[in-house]
Amino acid sequence: MDPKLLVTVILFGPLIGAATAGLFGRRLGDNLSRGVTTGFLFLSAILSWVVFSQWTWGGLQPFTLTYAPFIHVGNFVSDWSFRLDGLSAVMLVVVTTVSSLVHLYSWGYMADDPSKPRFFAYLSLFTFAMLSLISAADFMQLFFGWEGVGLASYLLIGFWFHKPTANSAAIKAFVVNRVGDFGFALGIMTVFWAYGTIQFAPLFPMIAGSVGHGWDFGSWHFALVDLACALLFVGAMGKSAQFFLHTWLPDAMEGPTPVSALIHAATMVTAGVYMVCLLSPMFEYAPVAKGIVTGIGAVTALFAATVGMTQNDIKRVIAYSTCSQLGYMFMAAGVGAYQAGMFHLFTHAFFKALLFLGAGSVIHGMAHEQDMRRYGALGKYLPITATVMVIGTIAITGLGIPGLELGFAGFYSKDSIIESAWRIGSAGNPMAYFAFVIGVLVAGLTSFYSWRLAFFTFNGHARWTSEDLEHHWHNRDHGHDDAHADGHAHDDHASAAQIETHSEPESAEHHHLPHESPWTMRLPLILLSIGAVASGFFFHEQFIGEGRADFWRGAIFNLPSNHALSGEPPTLVLWMPLIVTLIGLFAAWYVYIRREGMGARIAARGGPLYVFFYNKWFFDELYQATFVRAAKFLGDLFWKGGDQRIIDGLGPDGVSAVSVEVGKGAGKLQSGYVYHYAFVMLLGVAGLLTYALVAWNA
Repeated sequence: MDPKLLVTVILFGPLIGAATAGLFGRRLGDNLSRGVTTGFLFLSAILSWVVFSQWTWGGLQPFTLTYAPFIHVGNFVSDWSFRLDGLSAVMLVVVTTVSSLVHLYSWGYMADDPSKPRFFAYLSLFTFAMLSLISAADFMQLFFGWEGVGLASYLLIGFWFHKPTANSAAIKAFVVNRVGDFGFALGIMTVFWAYGTIQFAPLFPMIAGSVGHGWDFGSWHFALVDLACALLFVGAMGKSAQFFLHTWLPDAMEGPTPVSALIHAATMVTAGVYMVCLLSPMFEYAPVAKGIVTGIGAVTALFAATVGMTQNDIKRVIAYSTCSQLGYMFMAAGVGAYQAGMFHLFTHAFFKALLFLGAGSVIHGMAHEQDMRRYGALGKYLPITATVMVIGTIAITGLGIPGLELGFAGFYSKDSIIESAWRIGSAGNPMAYFAFVIGVLVAGLTSFYSWRLAFFTFNGHARWTSEDLEHHWHNRDHGHDDAHADGHAHDDHASAAQIETHSEPESAEHHHLPHESPWTMRLPLILLSIGAVASGFFFHEQFIGEGRADFWRGAIFNLPSNHALSGEPPTLVLWMPLIVTLIGLFAAWYVYIRREGMGARIAARGGPLYVFFYNKWFFDELYQATFVRAAKFLGDLFWKGGDQRIIDGLGPDGVSAVSVEVGKGAGKLQSGYVYHYAFVMLLGVAGLLTYALVAWNA
């Protein structure tokens, strides 16, 4: 089949589905609306795999398909187009595969929601925006898709708009991303100002010849390419929830679980990583910007891993895991191992979507309870969900055997990032060496919090009763809340005695027991688990092995001096990720299985380190005390002081007040007595005669 026709169907299929369900959903009904959207997504996914196979094994060459002019103003030229190369071919598979499975999963998960056409329309709209982003041939269409996924994420996070927490989370995501997008827009302006074009094809060859060009501001000198790349990376920090602009991601779990899997596991949050890898011809000549990317990525990985160890909401643990894994991807891009970063993006899409959807299956079976402290012993009630969650856990922790090159997906991609950081660090780059140390440490922390989730949820004693589930289901029948549908908030610092009360469930004959999800939810889990197991083994040679040059075909640029993926590290470096991963696994087993209740006692003591991690390094409180309060103060100052007192006080309110007072004073002269009016007329005549006599004598 003609690949140009295929990519057109891939791009516009989700848009047609979104328009159909969004505009005509009420007339079409629930089944037809979700059938149309899901059908178009599966069609796009199948065709994406066809294009990917043609690219990988069929010798398909890069091309750009232009559909129509977008913006033509002077030298500013942007066309609506589809760019196919190694990067977009990979992202096509990631976006459409995860999105189609999320659509199918949502058939079961959202079965009781009355707004299914709207939900499926939002999902498909998001997918179209993401496809527009990854297929862009210039910065303008990239920015269009960038803002499109921001809009769609706002709609999906706040889908249950009757929940104040969902509204707050949606606004928070939107505002924080606007901060990043401001930097992204400045970066695009800098590129156009410096190079006179925003189209990738003519831009990238210019970079090498402009390395010495800079911008002087006072006594400071900024290299143009470093300045542009640093500003563009600010946009990536917001979209990919990196340190300082990360606060929106955990709160985004207020949306339905399928939204978490789609937006915050495999697509939207990876847009920043994709953008940095796409701009490798620029970043390779921007050492300062690359150092910033490396440092921010490493700090983000560490921050999110430490916070993830202490969270009790199952979706929030996985959300911080996403934030941490994105840090790994940026570490790879920062040290110049863009291929390894994209490989981890690829494998991460499978096991992270699997973990999120698996968590959704647990939540569904537990009457939409999300607090892991109310779980336990669920393995025998949810055997399929438990199995796929363990597969996802093995994949994200990167268990594998170095030398034999045998392991689950995360083993191939995450280890390649750590090894690349060591290669660049050992060559004299201190920031890369810092990233290597952090990468090894975070591998152990990842193992701990990932196995903590698995053990806390599926093993040990049951910390729930059938009465709890009956209460949850009763409240669930009267609302659509995904989180804590009973409407009461659990005490985040419940006592050790409360948490360690192990109430065994009633007999299996009781109606209210945990149960497996419907097949529409289980089938995507099984398919994603295959990717979590095998995607690293089957594709590591193409992404980061000897065949990577042919696979990427110029889509990723490396300077000849870049040896991030070349050379065999020492044996200790190869084995260190596995060693710390096993240590993390043993620690989680000891705390939550061997000495069950130990974690609760640690939490109940509330040591300073635990409190610091549990409260997410106090970033929300810090931002509330500085930016939020400052914004409110300035708002009140300009509103009450500037608008009301000065503008309105001197303007319309002031004029009206004077008019009222003058009217009141003049009204007192209107007594209604004839002799008063006659006296005033006499005074007027006397004054007029006096003026006439004076004027006559003069």
